[in-house]
Amino acid sequence: MGVEKMVCLVSRTGRQFQRYNKGRRQVVGCIPYRFKLANDGKISDEVEVLVISSQKGHALMFPKGGWEIDESVEEAASRECIEEAGVLGNIGHQLGKWDFLSKSRGTYYEGLMFPMLVTEQLELWPEQHVRQRIWMNVVEAREACRDWWMKEALDVLVERLSSPMNNQPKEDKAISISIETMC
Repeated sequence: MGVEKMVCLVSRTGRQFQRYNKGRRQVVGCIPYRFKLANDGKISDEVEVLVISSQKGHALMFPKGGWEIDESVEEAASRECIEEAGVLGNIGHQLGKWDFLSKSRGTYYEGLMFPMLVTEQLELWPEQHVRQRIWMNVVEAREACRDWWMKEALDVLVERLSSPMNNQPKEDKAISISIETMC
């Protein structure tokens, strides 16, 4: 008997529960990644990352959104990956924190980015009708990504994954999202 998973197919909306730090809205994002399979079926060292289109479809980026007061930062990162990209996985240690100017709103935000080692790609997810998801190698993703701070986060991830320390046991957190948290 297999394990049955349920994912809420509605994204959270509104800003009434958003976190702020010194007047800056805090957003949390993830870089979903996986190791590519080699022709012989074995896992290679080549990393692929998942980029998504913006809701209007004019730009590519990594999943990100507001960090809400009723969730941990890791839960927020995981929720954004489910809502925007339809992937589940293990959240790693924070890649960094960036202050950036939102071009659409003209205000500064604080962005926190995390890596997510993808363990499952969902067929149905909340924003599947307004976003496309595309697996790319890191060079293509860095070129395609619209936001400078997300490119910097990708650089940190690539450095971390290529570090000799990466061969030590993983301390990534497996975050489980309950339906109550998602909806």
